[in-house]
Amino acid sequence: MWNRFPPLIQAIITGLIVAIAGTIPWAFLVRLNLDHLPSVPWCIIPASIYLWFFWKYVNGAGWPRSTAAIRKKTARSNQLSSEVWGSAIVAGILGLVSLVIFSGLLNRMIKLPKQDVSELSHVPFASLFFILLMSAAFAGVVEETAFRGYMQKPIEQRHGPVIAIVVTGSFFGFMHFTHPETTFALLPFYFSVATIYGMLAYITNSILPGMILHAVGNVFGSMDLLLRGQSEWQQSAVPQPLIWETGTDGSFWLSCVGLIVIGTITVWAYTNVAKEMKRSQSAG
Repeated sequence: MWNRFPPLIQAIITGLIVAIAGTIPWAFLVRLNLDHLPSVPWCIIPASIYLWFFWKYVNGAGWPRSTAAIRKKTARSNQLSSEVWGSAIVAGILGLVSLVIFSGLLNRMIKLPKQDVSELSHVPFASLFFILLMSAAFAGVVEETAFRGYMQKPIEQRHGPVIAIVVTGSFFGFMHFTHPETTFALLPFYFSVATIYGMLAYITNSILPGMILHAVGNVFGSMDLLLRGQSEWQQSAVPQPLIWETGTDGSFWLSCVGLIVIGTITVWAYTNVAKEMKRSQSAG
């Protein structure tokens, strides 16, 4: 019966199952930790064990052995040369800088929600810090495996990278509706994030650079939220006036120019990743 579904639907369902299998146990453990003995980040121990087994399984370990090869191939955790690694990290960082500028412009055009962390006020910072590190690791490993691996790769093979990233980016955004602050206004932000990591995965045929960037980006975003009350899609903890209410100003136009300049450099950087990838494949 599974084979009766179109490959597009199979990829979407499989990606969502992998995402749920990776995130639900972590969410459960965090909730338990916050409710019971929050001064000690004990949840990171069982979470680390689970994440290790999750990573091994999605990469082909375990039962059934008949699916081992396809799991490993679809997970897309392929090793890269040092040259490709370097160019991919640079391109990804430039993409994230472009995202920050784009988020600033978005904040001037529509009202974006603010995250509420008041329920964490009873948790000591040291404990919270380690929990956030583990949360970032889960986000990097699980979301990149599920969306850029299991969901995006099969769609790429059938329909090309554009449709694959559009579909994956859409579901990546909708999956974040499990967070109470997420609204439709944040879909452009999450779609942009999916494009940054999705293009890296397509060009390199590996989720590893995106996985590292995703995890590190989440750490910085979480620290900004805790220390300054600033969500990852905000450039300031204080809401900025909308241009529809006050008109445009110098900072808005400067951000527009900055986005064009950095965005152009980012496109060049991604093109350079593709060139390095071709050199690496030729040398190999």
